[in-house]
Amino acid sequence: MNKTGRLSVGKLRPLMIWGLVLILFTSNGLTVDARNNSGISDISVGISSIISPVSPLGIDYEATEVIVANSMDKSSEVASTDSSESADNKLVMANVSKALNIRETPDEDSIKVGVLYKDCGGKILTREDGWTKLQSGDLVGWAKDEYLLFDEDAQNAASEVGKQIVTSQSSALNVRKEPSEDAEVLGVLTEKVFVDMIEDLGNGWISVDYNDETGYVQSEYVTTEFKIDQGETIAAIKIREEAAKKAALKKNQGAVAADADELKLLAALIQCEAGNQPYEGRVAVGAVVLNRVRSGAYPNTIYSVIYASGQFTPALNGTVAKVYNSGKIYDMNYQAAQAALNGETTVGSALHFRRINGREGIIIGAHVFW
Repeated sequence: MNKTGRLSVGKLRPLMIWGLVLILFTSNGLTVDARNNSGISDISVGISSIISPVSPLGIDYEATEVIVANSMDKSSEVASTDSSESADNKLVMANVSKALNIRETPDEDSIKVGVLYKDCGGKILTREDGWTKLQSGDLVGWAKDEYLLFDEDAQNAASEVGKQIVTSQSSALNVRKEPSEDAEVLGVLTEKVFVDMIEDLGNGWISVDYNDETGYVQSEYVTTEFKIDQGETIAAIKIREEAAKKAALKKNQGAVAADADELKLLAALIQCEAGNQPYEGRVAVGAVVLNRVRSGAYPNTIYSVIYASGQFTPALNGTVAKVYNSGKIYDMNYQAAQAALNGETTVGSALHFRRINGREGIIIGAHVFW
């Protein structure tokens, strides 16, 4: 069969400025107001706030750690610990090489509710029998004291790994090349947009890292905060990992060269196999064909893959040839075929698909891919 003719059948520097800063815990992390001249004893002003367990990617409200966190009487607990401990002892830092498991209760066999990574910090809620209940962002739970840093050790660790953030309080704040109102503008920061701080020049200007260039903003239009990375709940980890899996399914597999006849043939197959499916499902069918071309376990041409024995029924029973010869191929199928040729995929490197029949795999429309 001639495939070109008619088809028939087939910088951060350590910031040792604790005597001049006010530590605040916010939903974005442990923060310090660098413009406040209060001493470290004023830490309790902001440290008593508890952050509700809400993730930027969403939250699994049935997850154990979320249920536990939501059921806590947080205001009373913090009030009691604030009255019993000095505020400067509230900071706690992870003392591990990679990550520390945070548990629901002070017991090594208790349910794991999250992870406190190396260089992450939190605040102490209460301590008992060699365990500390802490909060780090959305994460609330217990950790063994032997894996934590407290007091001055925690402060020193925080100063080494934290970063100073500059947040615009203006709807259009100019970032300039020099600390002068007459200097060239590098860009504009809208309200609440933040960048890394390099240095407070002390003359009304702050140098910042703006797209890997040193820029300058007027200090009267910004706030500065000292931030430390936070832990992560199991619910947030699951959501992040699921998002990563979905992103991996769309990772470009690399373009495959094809002539007009091969594009038309692939579009015809897509129309026969998935002509009534959503666009993602049509791209997926095309991706399966191209994944086989790339794999080495199948023929290395589009024509040979499509007409391989026992594979695509519409090709073997002559339906693909009829559609190809009729020229009545819908634009969406051409679009899906071209996308697949460009390396696009909605099913990663899947090599197979069929109608849904209970088999595990990636389900798109009426098909399951694996």
